[in-house]
Amino acid sequence: MKQFILLCLVGLLMASCSTVTRGTTNQIQVISNPSAAQVRTSIGNACTTPCTFEVSRKSEFIATISKEGHKPVDVPVKTRVAGAGAAGFAGNIVAGGIIGMGVDAATGATLEHYPNPINVSLEPNTPAVVNRSVRRNAKARKPKSSTS
Repeated sequence: MKQFILLCLVGLLMASCSTVTRGTTNQIQVISNPSAAQVRTSIGNACTTPCTFEVSRKSEFIATISKEGHKPVDVPVKTRVAGAGAAGFAGNIVAGGIIGMGVDAATGATLEHYPNPINVSLEPNTPAVVNRSVRRNAKARKPKSSTS
């Protein structure tokens, strides 16, 4: 009976190859031109570029990169099965079995985010065009002087 329990514990420890080798989180790097832009994600992360933050491998989100004087950019970040994740998932056939496959699928350990790194060039805001005739009319008008 002790051998059976020991065997089960070893099986559980070896289960979920991708979870063990890749982990359940991923580092997302954000680079902007110009730098020092604010990054906010739809899942609550925030930083100033260039920066890196950590998210769950199974989370998809939108990163909004903004800087004063520039147009903000929204970047959807999706997930896909990574080559290394698929190999780890397949490794469960040898070591982890169905339990390992289930753990890898549930934790998202087989996934990676794209784009990663997020690299954006922020476009400067264009100054508002002032109607020249309005400017001329404003100059032509003289303020009324009050006499008492």
